[in-house]
Amino acid sequence: MSAEADYQLADAIAAAATTVSGVAGLHAGEFGEIATYLPGRKVVGVRVDDERCEVHITAEYPSDVHGVARGVQAAIGQLVSVPVAVVVEDIDSGDIDSGDIDSGESS
Repeated sequence: MSAEADYQLADAIAAAATTVSGVAGLHAGEFGEIATYLPGRKVVGVRVDDERCEVHITAEYPSDVHGVARGVQAAIGQLVSVPVAVVVEDIDSGDIDSGDIDSGESS
């Protein structure tokens, strides 16, 4: 595969992952190490090589995290011929005010 094809593949994987319902975005990992590095830029949250593909995401709350991961895996599996690992790095609670969440304690 050419370098240009590798670049296009990383972009296609990122686009496919972020179109899955329940994905808030891609995640670079705890130290920002998860990325495909391209000339002058990087595709955060995607790491792909000849042996495997890793996609690190932030899932939306509320969502079925396992279902979201399976959806990402299915969407990307159509683009690559290597095993796909999906890592849910974080949950995005959006605009939920922590005061609105029922803690289960009675007043």
